[in-house]
Amino acid sequence: MSAVLKKRSTLLACLWLFCLFPNFALAAIIVTDDAGNIITLQAPAKRIISLSPHVTELIFAAGAGDKIVGTVNYSDYPAAAKAIPRLGDNRQLDIERIIAMKPDLLVVWMHGAFERQLEPLRQSGIPYFFSEPHTLENIPETLIKLGTLLGTEKIAGTAAQEFRQELAQLSSRYQTKSTVRTFYQVWGKPIFTLNDKNIVSDVIRTCGGENIFGRLAADAPSVSTEAVLKENPELIISGDSKNQAQSGILQWKDYSNLLAVKNHNLLALDGDQLNRAGPRIIQGAKAVCLAMEAARNKRTIDSMSNRKVGEK
Repeated sequence: MSAVLKKRSTLLACLWLFCLFPNFALAAIIVTDDAGNIITLQAPAKRIISLSPHVTELIFAAGAGDKIVGTVNYSDYPAAAKAIPRLGDNRQLDIERIIAMKPDLLVVWMHGAFERQLEPLRQSGIPYFFSEPHTLENIPETLIKLGTLLGTEKIAGTAAQEFRQELAQLSSRYQTKSTVRTFYQVWGKPIFTLNDKNIVSDVIRTCGGENIFGRLAADAPSVSTEAVLKENPELIISGDSKNQAQSGILQWKDYSNLLAVKNHNLLALDGDQLNRAGPRIIQGAKAVCLAMEAARNKRTIDSMSNRKVGEK
């Protein structure tokens, strides 16, 4: 058989196999989500529903914001996210509408309300990816996984690399410095905080701090004013309002004996930069690190002042 006939025979055989098995030549896309589930797609997802604000931010950062066909309330960043149709909130999802939109991927955040509504989505057969980063390093990992699922590997890889570089700079500069005991307030009335399972605690650790309520069992425990006073944190951070004039940080200013108040170590942040486990958290982390460094510097100033008084 001539070389030409051999090539023709091989080509015909390949075409025959491809007709019988259309996915024969296509490698499946396989990733593992934050809950340990394996997600398999035969092609990059083109119609995505994001069921959490932080997920929306991650998808945009991974270069696939234009593929989101539905999301939930408070998905307001970046600005383009505000135009995406809403399918519910963290309490109630419109399951029928989600299924009717025929997404080829759901990207979700596990919480109580979603767990109760998970079964009909499971039965629908729509693939879903759970996103719940517990550490800052999980964020670039998630960007890479989303880029793989959505066919935007290059953009996602660049975003992941930039995040890792900024994180490495913060870690090398602050992580080994003297500990700053820190109280993070999610909400002021009643007072809610977060334990060490939350990514906010990893921000605090990265900056060389300690979450004073990190060891509590509940993920988002309610604590009393007396408990905060007893722990006497050196730094208090409030992320309960985008408006500093309305921040819960103000409720502590009357407690003049509290170390954080005495040393003016009170930081009010836009909570979206810390409570949302998306790329913007690195900006929140920078602000936290600077606040901790300021607290350390005030120790030095106080120590020098006391030494001069003693010398006299």
